[in-house]
Amino acid sequence: MSKISKFFKGGGSAASKGRRGPSPQEALARLRETEEMLSKKQEYLETRIERELAAARQYGTKNKRAALQALKRKKRYEKQLSQIDGTLSTIEFQREALENSHTNTEVLKNMGYAAQAMKKVHENMDLNKIDDLMQDITEQQDVAQEISDAISNRAAFGEEFDEDELMAELEELEQEELNKGMRDIRLPSVPSTSLPSHPASTRKRADDEDEMKKLAAWAS
Repeated sequence: MSKISKFFKGGGSAASKGRRGPSPQEALARLRETEEMLSKKQEYLETRIERELAAARQYGTKNKRAALQALKRKKRYEKQLSQIDGTLSTIEFQREALENSHTNTEVLKNMGYAAQAMKKVHENMDLNKIDDLMQDITEQQDVAQEISDAISNRAAFGEEFDEDELMAELEELEQEELNKGMRDIRLPSVPSTSLPSHPASTRKRADDEDEMKKLAAWAS
């Protein structure tokens, strides 16, 4: 084991005895700070890469040595940028895993609180008493329904009559009214004068024929 690993191991054990580990909020804050720092370093490296590339183009064939140096620096910056990309990906994965773990912990904690509250509420409940209470409620509802039905039914005081007898009396009254109406009807009398032997239309046609004959004789 290297001296460096021994140093961190010893220091870590001593620190763990002196204080507790960081909370999830503290760890997340540190990771976000690191991400922000590396993002700024990325912007710086991208600027330097553009600058070295412009310098290499400017020197071109005029100063090959300076152009090559600019390209070498650009390659180093690109390598550092690639390393930072990988580091940011690892930190992002670690941060998301820590956030999910913290969320799951809070969810389980709240579910535990809810379970304890339900247990406390149910401690004072007796299933036998609940069954008796529901039975009493059902009985009282039935009584209330019977009372409502009794109140809503129309009282029939003094209405004890035979319906068949009443219908027969009604039919008798209707028949009397019908007979009375038949007696009041008067038929028309037969006319005493005799009807004309020829209808008026036949007599008119004969008159017209006589007139035509007279006109024909006058014309001739």
